Amino acid sequence: LQKLIHLLQATDDPLIQEQALITLSNSAAFSVNQDIIRNLDGVSVIGGMLSNCIPKIKEKALNALNNLSMNMKNQEEIQVFIIQVCRTVESAPLNSDVQLAGLRLLTNMSVTSDYHQKMINSIPCFLHLLSEGTERTQIQVLKVLVNLSANPAMTRHLLRPQV
Repeated sequence: LQKLIHLLQATDDPLIQEQALITLSNSAAFSVNQDIIRNLDGVSVIGGMLSNCIPKIKEKALNALNNLSMNMKNQEEIQVFIIQVCRTVESAPLNSDVQLAGLRLLTNMSVTSDYHQKMINSIPCFLHLLSEGTERTQIQVLKVLVNLSANPAMTRHLLRPQV
């Protein structure tokens, strides 16, 4: 895992980056590896890949963060990327793999109310995706909205936007 994280930092080759992210994502599906990746500063390295302009790299980074987000300590580190993930969801092509990967991560990050405040500005976008997206997108957006709606402090923010 340490070598994969270093490889991700050391290369500009998108094919190598994509494969490293896929492997890290698969590894992060196991709870023991989630702690190891975090302790190796892997969360911030993977999060840094969200700035990459290549959609496949963004998607794979979002998938890896999604798997890492199943751990509460990792969520504390991942939360610094929530606003960037929301912007990625908003700017990605409608129904794209990048958009869906971002929504899956936001679903996990919104299970508890700890980070709901960071998603407030994206609620109009979520409502737009709910009306314009395909069924897959709609289901994923609904998961985020259901999580947000479980928090009474979000009621005003969910009801205020024009739909």
